[in-house]
Amino acid sequence: AIELEKAIRESNEYQSLKDSYDKVNADPSAKSMFDNFRNIQIQLQQKQMSGQEITQEEVDQAQKTVALVQQHELISKLMADEQKMSEVITDLNKTIMKPLEDLYGAAE
Repeated sequence: AIELEKAIRESNEYQSLKDSYDKVNADPSAKSMFDNFRNIQIQLQQKQMSGQEITQEEVDQAQKTVALVQQHELISKLMADEQKMSEVITDLNKTIMKPLEDLYGAAE
């Protein structure tokens, strides 16, 4: 597990994500916009997990925020790098879970 962590940190995907994250945090405008975006995401996830209904106004606001951050070059790159890292994690999870799937059978 420790070697896997080290390999992840040394991967091109992680290094690119870290570089993009550092660039967003170094730019006050990008950081503020990204922080606002993340706060909206967290608030909506918390409402959803607690069973509260998300209003159409909240959906509209979230969509506007997503559209705005996607137009910012640094944030857009960060989001693309997050997606690539997520794909790596998904692939790792599939590999890690393979022995259990073989034992119990794949979920149908």
